Amino acid sequence: MPDHSTDEQFLYRALDLARQGIGLASPNPYVGAVIVNPEGSIVGTGVYTYDGLKHAEVRALEHAGDKARGGTLYINLEPHSHQGRTPPCTDALIAAGIHRVVASMPDPNPQVSGRGFEQLRAGGIHVEVGSLEAEARRLNEAFARHVRRGVPLVTLKAAMTLDGKIAPPPESVSSREAGTPAGGWITGEGSRAHVQQQRHQSDAILVGVGTILADDPLLSDRSGNPRRRPLLRVVLDSRLRLPLESRLVQSAADAGSCKNDVLVFCSSGEEKKKDELEARGIRIEQVSSAGPDGRPDIHAVLRRLGQLEITSVMIEGGAAVNGNALASGVVDKVFLYYAPKILAGAGSVPFAAGAGFRQMNEAPQVKHLHLHRFGEDFAVEGYLRDPYEG
Repeated sequence: MPDHSTDEQFLYRALDLARQGIGLASPNPYVGAVIVNPEGSIVGTGVYTYDGLKHAEVRALEHAGDKARGGTLYINLEPHSHQGRTPPCTDALIAAGIHRVVASMPDPNPQVSGRGFEQLRAGGIHVEVGSLEAEARRLNEAFARHVRRGVPLVTLKAAMTLDGKIAPPPESVSSREAGTPAGGWITGEGSRAHVQQQRHQSDAILVGVGTILADDPLLSDRSGNPRRRPLLRVVLDSRLRLPLESRLVQSAADAGSCKNDVLVFCSSGEEKKKDELEARGIRIEQVSSAGPDGRPDIHAVLRRLGQLEITSVMIEGGAAVNGNALASGVVDKVFLYYAPKILAGAGSVPFAAGAGFRQMNEAPQVKHLHLHRFGEDFAVEGYLRDPYEG
């Protein structure tokens, strides 16, 4: 009889390997594989990266060689059974003489889910599914959202005081250093370092032009970790007010056309300004407007990002963008950082602006909460929607 505690140990190892693909596997899932021989020793491991092409289970088989025969494959995601960029992994596993496969979850793609397990069983391999499923689902939630709905997973991130303020009154801000938020940092270094890790896990970061005008940020991934494609910096700018002298525009111009990592969505704007921005390496796309202020329709923006194979977006906007995102129902999860400070005052900038929700039963319910500590700060992570639904 299998030792389930030992199975979990090897599956944790597979999950750790899968996390090595963060920043390197999107738009495909994070997958790690471990092959254990009948004596209980690891004889092969593999990690999937997009540019590496070969899937994690094939890499593990190559690592193990003949030692894979009669062994067990531990993997966080169902082995793929269809011809894509690579041949089916199920065929390779059967040919290698794998005796048993222990997987955390099925493929979230409804068009192929379960087919890999069926083929493995038809090939005489014993298959067990479901151990550490919650951890595995969380790891690949962005892939699931994109493959099931064609849009990226949307995380709303904000840093605020205990009373829900993201900045002091605008008129009270006299001067600041470039790249420093108007009014200064709310959270400490630990929280800000974690934000960089969150950015590294995201395909794109999205703000409104108001954030650029107020804070002049770079919106870059400063985690220091490798990534296959640059973090896409997305700006909602209805009338193309993005300053040519902003650090965002300057960084795009300095990188030249080879980087192409700033994308502005507008609903109108002068042709001259569009030409000036494009000449500096900024991509401009016009989408339909929503609301009386003519702001770009966030639903259209997300559909377009999905077409560009962006699987995850972190919103780091101001009060208007936050309020619009919540009201539009596009937010999948939140990651809210709190500092032990109280700004108070009617003029301080709230976390989310707009009409809000008139009744308590209309307010989005944040579920499956996780609490994090960063020195004196803490953060609340939770879900407004299951990324695997639909």
